Amino acid sequence: MGEIVGVGLVSHAPTIMFDQATRFELNEGKEISLVPGLERLRTEVLDRLQPDTIIVLDTHWFTTVEHVVAAHEHREGKMTSSELPRGMKQVPYSYDGDPELARLIEKHGNELGTPTHAEDDPYLPVYYATVNLVHYLHRGERFLSVSIVQTGDDDDFLTLGRAIADAVEVSDRRVVVLASGGMSHTFHRLKELTKHEASDPSHIITPEARAADEERLEWMQAGDHARIIDTMGDYHQHNPEGGFGHVLAMLGAVGGRDCRATGELYSDYENATGTGQVHVWFDRPEGGWTA
Repeated sequence: MGEIVGVGLVSHAPTIMFDQATRFELNEGKEISLVPGLERLRTEVLDRLQPDTIIVLDTHWFTTVEHVVAAHEHREGKMTSSELPRGMKQVPYSYDGDPELARLIEKHGNELGTPTHAEDDPYLPVYYATVNLVHYLHRGERFLSVSIVQTGDDDDFLTLGRAIADAVEVSDRRVVVLASGGMSHTFHRLKELTKHEASDPSHIITPEARAADEERLEWMQAGDHARIIDTMGDYHQHNPEGGFGHVLAMLGAVGGRDCRATGELYSDYENATGTGQVHVWFDRPEGGWTA
């Protein structure tokens, strides 16, 4: 029987892929905390847990009529971002997928009533919300990307998470689930962007968006995930990345409203051109996710 051994909200902000000199230049001579945070997640968390498969809920992979799960045996190539080729150009990636688990997610998603499709076409793109994490975190584990369906409602993502949990349970895998994306996600306008590239959260798009993010970070650290789910109606006005589908699916995989796991920050809460970015890790509680 498989198990989910840990989950996390993890930023894939493009700035993590710039060289150190450029990162320092953009951030008033200092390192952005997201980079050492990813390094710590690798050495302090993944090395300890030794998962077989890492599932990435990829907020840059938009689908429309169904959740899609990458079902490839292996993915290899170079990724140049159409959004920001200056910072993410010909980034190499090479990792094994987990087609067996992908097809189990497809099966359980459809059984739960949320349309889900596993796809292994070799020309299916790979997006930087996956590749950036592979760059920092991959050490031989299988990586499995899952789309964020742009027509989904909050309950669709929670159901997807339940399908992931059911699929893992009938597998023999030790699995980590990473919600790859940000929090509030509105950018400054082009003429103003260069004034807001530093990481200080004073550059978040509005004080209200910053306050909403920080409130939810407090709830994550307290393990009050029910409040996060129950207040999504309010949070949507701050345009969370992917409709916060990556976080809702992550929570759905570990008990949803009943999850009691407390979060640990692995970075500061930071700005990225107006958006809220952070790494938050959740270990599986000793008595289980809903203990």
